[in-house]
Amino acid sequence: MEKPTLPKGTRDFGPTVMAKRQFIFDNIRKVFQKYGFQPLETPAMENLSTLTGKYGEEGDQLLFKILNSGDFLKDIDVQRLEARNSKQIAFDISEKGLRYDLTVPFARYVVMNRNDVSFPFKRYQIQPVWRADRPQKGRYREFYQCDADVVGTDSLICEAEIILMIKEVFKQLGIQDYSIKINHRGILSGIAEHIKAVNETSLFVAIDKLDKIGEEGVKNELREKGFEEQNLTALFNILSVKGSVINKIAFLAAHLDTTQHGMKGLRDIQEVLNILKSYGATTEHVDFDIALARGLSYYTGCIFEVKINHVSIGSVSGGGRYDNLTKAFGDKENLSGVGFSFGVDRIYDAMEELQLFPKNAHASSKILLCHFDDESFHYGLGILTKLRDSGIAAEIYPDQSKLKKQLDFANKKGIPYTIVMGSEEVKSGILPFKDMAKGEQEKLTIDQIIHKLS
Repeated sequence: MEKPTLPKGTRDFGPTVMAKRQFIFDNIRKVFQKYGFQPLETPAMENLSTLTGKYGEEGDQLLFKILNSGDFLKDIDVQRLEARNSKQIAFDISEKGLRYDLTVPFARYVVMNRNDVSFPFKRYQIQPVWRADRPQKGRYREFYQCDADVVGTDSLICEAEIILMIKEVFKQLGIQDYSIKINHRGILSGIAEHIKAVNETSLFVAIDKLDKIGEEGVKNELREKGFEEQNLTALFNILSVKGSVINKIAFLAAHLDTTQHGMKGLRDIQEVLNILKSYGATTEHVDFDIALARGLSYYTGCIFEVKINHVSIGSVSGGGRYDNLTKAFGDKENLSGVGFSFGVDRIYDAMEELQLFPKNAHASSKILLCHFDDESFHYGLGILTKLRDSGIAAEIYPDQSKLKKQLDFANKKGIPYTIVMGSEEVKSGILPFKDMAKGEQEKLTIDQIIHKLS
């Protein structure tokens, strides 16, 4: 019999890994709730009409499509089948697809439920998404996103609070060396106007690959799209500017002063930094990156991307403002929104690489009750109830086994404390309480143990 396998780009998560992932989820969820975001869930599948046309041409190609139920070929024209053009018949045989991100389903939800939603609406969503991408290190076909979005306001306080939330989550996770890159689609539009770009979308898509394919790679891609050398020289004259945020803003203001979108973008960036200052927050970790483009076509304002430094992992968070997304679903009153997403899988890989997980992150129970005989086992059940009633995660070894086997079980499972019980402990109520890491043991009553662990 052939051994079972997993589809490429997907993974199983055992208890040890899940405990560490839960550590990340819990810290992100606490910060989202602290900033007033409410939880939301949407279906794993959406109608393809909902998903297509929202992510740009490259994004549409990465959508996982779901074959229609039953005989999905019965109504297909024979000539279309014989042409063997898969793109042409894809929408004839697939009406649904797996969600590509959480932002588009969120916008669809808002439009469908606008009478029940109080604006500004702040929601967070922690669910898996799927992309038909080529699997590689740090890039999976199924992965979790943790999104926080605000819709129904164009206040730049939202952008400032995104930066604050990223900083707070990373502080809770112990991540200290990272960069929050920020830019504005208006600035990119201003650059496109300044260099007389023949195609703004092609420019954004190419710039977005600068970190991956380098300056020459971007130039070659743009040459193929009809950009002339003078356009490319003017482009990289701007993209290569160095210095502080103030210096970059001054440089761009001098070059983009005739572009309406460019100047609006610069004012927004400056205002976000001013709001951070009013919060009493520093701009540490914040980097104004003129070359940051983010490929998704629905962004219209500030955009973000976060990179953990000195690890072999790509960006771990990103997002931005979108002013036209609800309009794409026929919404009469266009709603402005802004949001960002944490990529938990990449954060996990980075934390593993940097060895940042707490040693007890994988422990499922705080204490294991061990026993010598049937009498102490039944006595231990009462002790177990008291521990659990006090909110302490605890378990008892279920079988009559040698003490060494029970203690080995605690070590293997990463349970930090044990209590060993025999006839003497049943009579006296004084229990040997052992710290497994330190190897230290003391005799305490159950009330003293509960006090110590609480």
